[in-house]
Amino acid sequence: MTTVTVCVGSSCHIKGSRKIIVRFNELIKEHDLEDKIELQGSFCMERCGEGLNWQIDEQPVTSSSVEEAIQTFTEKVLQPSAKPPGSTGSTKTGGGSAEAS
Repeated sequence: MTTVTVCVGSSCHIKGSRKIIVRFNELIKEHDLEDKIELQGSFCMERCGEGLNWQIDEQPVTSSSVEEAIQTFTEKVLQPSAKPPGSTGSTKTGGGSAEAS
């Protein structure tokens, strides 16, 4: 399971972290990934001067805007978690045809 943590300290809150949490939650539900992505809040991540701070598992991420955070979340969290189109989860292996004796 991937854990996404969003800073909700006062500086990030003023910059829009609440909007990020709401949108991330909507995207997780839209993509039916509630069982693969855990979203949580955290008090100050001590990177206040850098922008909106959040992390993917233990990887720190800083976004300059809510829109940039959503784009990064889509690229780094949603897309890798999504199943490839047409994927059924099974693979075919040889067999299926009997060899004549």
